[in-house]
Amino acid sequence: MTGVARANPISPAIVIAIVIAWAIAIVAQVSGTARLLHHDALIEGSLPLWSALLLFVIAWQAMIVAMMLPSSLPLVRMFASVSAGQQHPRQVMTVFLAGYAAIWTAFGAAGFLGDVGLHRFIDANPWLEARPWLIAGSVLILAGAFQFSGLRNACLNKCRLPGMFLMRNYARGATAAFRLGAGHGAFCVGCCWALMLVTFGAGFANLWWMAALTAVMVYEKTGRHGTRIVPIAGIALLALGSLVLIHPTWMAGGVF
Repeated sequence: MTGVARANPISPAIVIAIVIAWAIAIVAQVSGTARLLHHDALIEGSLPLWSALLLFVIAWQAMIVAMMLPSSLPLVRMFASVSAGQQHPRQVMTVFLAGYAAIWTAFGAAGFLGDVGLHRFIDANPWLEARPWLIAGSVLILAGAFQFSGLRNACLNKCRLPGMFLMRNYARGATAAFRLGAGHGAFCVGCCWALMLVTFGAGFANLWWMAALTAVMVYEKTGRHGTRIVPIAGIALLALGSLVLIHPTWMAGGVF
């Protein structure tokens, strides 16, 4: 590939998938199902660990589509353009998206299992168990601090230049499409894992967090002045995390 083809309009199927994912999140919150699928409820419930993990991974797929796919639409459109001449373009696109989803699914599963360990540690420490705001505030501060890291900026630059990424990594065939999707997913995780960790804590139970963080991640990657919002979001998260730690009673309504 000597150049990047002009991007085609976004596939209606992808737009519909994003809309359905957000509809699921809204219905889950309105109906109260979101609380049942929250990682805390799954971990503390009576289900075997493998069943709880499976339910979480299923719910996590909707989170990926609702929050992360919109930020990757520029690359998806470009990939659709350059792969249109392949023998089975829809199959290739499906495999490309599967590679992207596989990386985020692995991150979600790792986060869930890590949280299982965290819950067991907290259960063994009554002092920490009585102070849940320490965990919530620490997660927010971690996400805010990571906004200023060199690793995040390096990964974000890859996501902000999808054409360059495609030119360097594109090849024909399903296997190459999966590798390309997984490679992009890895950079996406690299720049957004801390923000998604905040969402991991909120889950479907808090649409405000989902919407706000989605807007931040989408604009960071696709907005004309996306790089300018990075430190702004970092300062806001640091301030909010500090507020939770200093005034834990403020969290009565539930940051997470």
